[in-house]
Amino acid sequence: MDFRIMGLDAPLLQTIQHMMDTSEDAEKSISGPSRTYVRDAKAMAATPADVKEYPNSYVFIVDMPGLKSGDIKVQVESDNVLLISGERKREEEKEGAKYLRMERRVGKLMRKFVLPENANTDAISAVCQDGVLTVTVEKLPPPEPKKPKTIEVKIA
Repeated sequence: MDFRIMGLDAPLLQTIQHMMDTSEDAEKSISGPSRTYVRDAKAMAATPADVKEYPNSYVFIVDMPGLKSGDIKVQVESDNVLLISGERKREEEKEGAKYLRMERRVGKLMRKFVLPENANTDAISAVCQDGVLTVTVEKLPPPEPKKPKTIEVKIA
């Protein structure tokens, strides 16, 4: 689908279109990226987030609509990568009901952030309220400045 035909020429939509085109090619190609990689890339592109820096912390705000706190994972991977993920499933259909329109997103929600060196990965908290996840990563205190070292001069 060409979003320009629909009158939409936004960079985000172009990126999504490129990813959709890439995923179709990837499924056909043996040497292309795996389905998991493509699925994760789509999830990251479709999961909005804000990042704020405060004097003592970094705050990540991620929309996780329809998820309960037990459905959301917040992990720190090796190399200081913060991984936020969850999956929204389709509601079970009640007998006699049929969809007339289906627009709400279902599937995987995911974001990855490379944390700065001064992020304290042992002091991370996460709170989910009204479908918005707020993850706070405390900063490590700045290193103490090195004091000059005095070397005793001996007589030879």
